[in-house]
Amino acid sequence: MEISSTAFKDGEKIPIQYVMPGAGGKNISTPLAWRNAPSGTKSFALSVVDPHPVARNWVHWLVINIPAGTSAIDEGASKKKMPHGSIELKNSFGDIGYGGPQPPKGTGDHPYVFTVYALSVEKLDLGANVSLSAFKNALESKILGSATITGKYGR
Repeated sequence: MEISSTAFKDGEKIPIQYVMPGAGGKNISTPLAWRNAPSGTKSFALSVVDPHPVARNWVHWLVINIPAGTSAIDEGASKKKMPHGSIELKNSFGDIGYGGPQPPKGTGDHPYVFTVYALSVEKLDLGANVSLSAFKNALESKILGSATITGKYGR
């Protein structure tokens, strides 16, 4: 399974329009595309997490119940035109949907790990306020495959 973005390549800097206004951006959700999902995939889930030691697994985006026929999320789709049936959950900023990078000044480049999960179930029943550990636990026995791409951002 592979994931990519037209906004940045794996390991490269995330462009400014995708970061939070507090860091000079517009908080537009990044475009993502994936392919080669395993056979038997019934839905997808998405996480965007900053594992930097200062951020301590700060959640920037969690999405569940993305239909199996989906292979992309368009730029700016968060809260507007997500794939039909998908559900955006709360991020660590306390908002539903995408929350772009906003690393503390002087902490160097932070890695933003975008992961798409191919799941063996059509739906997950999770509340909007789910923690990252509860999200991961809900996926645990249902993951058929996954792929990651990492963007960096610092200020």
